[in-house]
Amino acid sequence: MQYQSHSVLASGPDQSAHSSLAELCFSTELSFLMEAHDGLSAAIAQRAGFKGLWASGLSIACSLGYRDANEASWSQLVDAVERIVDSTTLPVLVDGDGGFGNFNNARLLARKLRQRGAGGVALEDSCFPKMNSLIGDRHPLADIDEFAGRLRAVKDAVAEDFILVARIEALIGGHGMDEAILRAHAYADAGADAILIHSRRRAADEILAFASAWQNRLPVLIVPTKYYRTPVSAYRNARISTVIWANHSMRAATAAMRQVCHRILAEENTARIEPNIATLDEVFELLRYDELARAEARYLHTS
Repeated sequence: MQYQSHSVLASGPDQSAHSSLAELCFSTELSFLMEAHDGLSAAIAQRAGFKGLWASGLSIACSLGYRDANEASWSQLVDAVERIVDSTTLPVLVDGDGGFGNFNNARLLARKLRQRGAGGVALEDSCFPKMNSLIGDRHPLADIDEFAGRLRAVKDAVAEDFILVARIEALIGGHGMDEAILRAHAYADAGADAILIHSRRRAADEILAFASAWQNRLPVLIVPTKYYRTPVSAYRNARISTVIWANHSMRAATAAMRQVCHRILAEENTARIEPNIATLDEVFELLRYDELARAEARYLHTS
């Protein structure tokens, strides 16, 4: 089925990111968003063939040396998203945590993200400051009506061409399926364009049960970080809209950098690692140094 979104697909060059993100999230075909945390990871994801990006709060925090507990500020998140947007032509859905405060903070964040070219934001119904969903057992939820107010404020602030995803943490907090469904309906009524249902189980049973009970009122996005062994066919059969690979570039980079640092320190030489890392030519090609050379020939005239 084709979803009837609260958003109107925008037209014109300024709205291409928003419309493209809507086309991904509301398609009848399962779509995938790849994590990006900076311009380089975004460019690599686009080169690999992904059609959309997830600006991960966890990964951006890690890249800045912070923990995913609202230690990075909303303005640092917005600056990182600007670099991601500028480095690719892909639509970007931003992990906006809970909006960094109440309705006023959330709508300010959404306005700034839209100004920087993001196609949408996902807001989670956690209390500020949030803690990463996969850490510890204390995950208090926001009041349903208060969070619905945050969602309405965002939709009023950024009009109808910015995708708003309501992320439900009820299963993370151990509140059960009934609570998750109750919240999903309240957030849909408040104007959310899609629902992100999150789980930390190692099997996808909660996610699939939610999809069955939800009956596709709005598109469903998932983050299978823990239940990664579930075959993608299960998501297609459940009519999940979008799978987010939420932190994998950051984790891959962490492992690779750790290995290289240990080897260089131990071997006091880079000769043996050079065949296993990107060449500078590959880096220059990825970031289009050739365009800079052509631009210099055209614009830079020296006597």
